[in-house]
Amino acid sequence: MYAIIETGGKQYKVQQGDVLYIEKLEAGAGDVVTFDRVLVVSGDNGLQVGAPVVEGAKVSGKVEKQGKGRKIIVYKYKAKKNYRRKQGHRQPYTKVVIEKIEA
Repeated sequence: MYAIIETGGKQYKVQQGDVLYIEKLEAGAGDVVTFDRVLVVSGDNGLQVGAPVVEGAKVSGKVEKQGKGRKIIVYKYKAKKNYRRKQGHRQPYTKVVIEKIEA
């Protein structure tokens, strides 16, 4: 059984036991989060496609930790004008383990 959920402006295909690194959620480690924007559910009774979401479907997961990704360097410059700007960025994420898919 799998589902396609939407969170943080992105879509993820999830199954029970999957580990996701998603955009930061306001939840602490050990909290249970529920995703109710379920777009597709595939199970024993076939494929259910929402328009835009599947009614009554929920995916719940447990937050393992909050963290930051690897640093990326943003470098801007203008040729021949002595303009240079260097900036680093680390994107925050939430690590979630999918526990249950309800459809």
